[in-house]
Amino acid sequence: MGTGDIVATAGEAAAGRPPLLVLDRLEAFLDAHGLGAGPVTATRIGDGGGSNFSFLLVRGERRYVLRRPPRPPLPPSAHDMVREARLQLALSPQGIRLPPILAVCEDEGVLGVAFYVMAFLDGHVVTDRLPPGLERPEARRRLGDELVDALVEIHAADVTAPALAAFARPGSYLERQVRRFSQLWEINATRDLPAVAEVGSRLAAGLPEPFPDTVVHGDYRLGNLMVERDRPDRVQAVLDWEMGAIGDPRADLGYLLATYTEPGGGESPLGVSPVTALEGFPTKAELMARYAARSGRDVGPLDWFEALALWKAAVFCEAIYGRFLRGELATEDARAAELERAVPLMAETAAARLGI
Repeated sequence: MGTGDIVATAGEAAAGRPPLLVLDRLEAFLDAHGLGAGPVTATRIGDGGGSNFSFLLVRGERRYVLRRPPRPPLPPSAHDMVREARLQLALSPQGIRLPPILAVCEDEGVLGVAFYVMAFLDGHVVTDRLPPGLERPEARRRLGDELVDALVEIHAADVTAPALAAFARPGSYLERQVRRFSQLWEINATRDLPAVAEVGSRLAAGLPEPFPDTVVHGDYRLGNLMVERDRPDRVQAVLDWEMGAIGDPRADLGYLLATYTEPGGGESPLGVSPVTALEGFPTKAELMARYAARSGRDVGPLDWFEALALWKAAVFCEAIYGRFLRGELATEDARAAELERAVPLMAETAAARLGI
């Protein structure tokens, strides 16, 4: 973390750069919710991708995880921590694999933004290396199957349950996605990338007929799952629900395919979860066959949905790249410089999926 990101009191904050955590205020919030006692220590955890922040909080013998957005100003409707927490609270009674939400803070006077605190789960998040226990291809196959099965569970949630029905919106989910991210590109763009606008126009002109609504995670990939420490071939929890909504389940499938590197296949332009290229992990076709068998849905061709996923990722990652250019990211996030090349590649790959 950068200097001044975590401070003991608000008086220690550096001029012009608000801290991410103010520990005395945080301790008072935790006290009010009966979460431990005594001084709090905080350490940033996660991949540091430049979006929302997660912190491990240690208070005596207890551990928690705090999730908060970047520093303001924030794009409209982005980084809504209260909504993200409420969606998970609505899903939890239906048996979806989630970290328990313990407290939600809507009072921006505490940390300058809304945030929430969840239980600490002692598992692994699989990114660019495999945890112990996945050395054999058979174990990796089981994890690939679990990747599908956890998504099937999400898509089977009862969206008519009152707590979830509150997240439903009238009209077309897919149309809203294309419209929203077209607007976000106007806010996020740091340069002229004609492919982004072209893909957005083509997506809007070719909206597929909708499927019946399900819960949609919106960022479903291996790197947003936690696996059990002792059985890393089992999914313990699904994380990062910022993009969660009620909508077309194929949006999740397209995103999963767009972010997945299959054994013997080319690397995803998003550069996430490269470990799935190892022997044992399912192919993309095998992932979709298992999804169809477990869900009972014939999802058909997913090129439009893969293009949507890649295009949305380009728009989202351009916001991170902009924060990098403005010097808003700490040194450990300097790999955001790679987005200078990666964002155009995402847009061009999306265009190829659409035959542009």
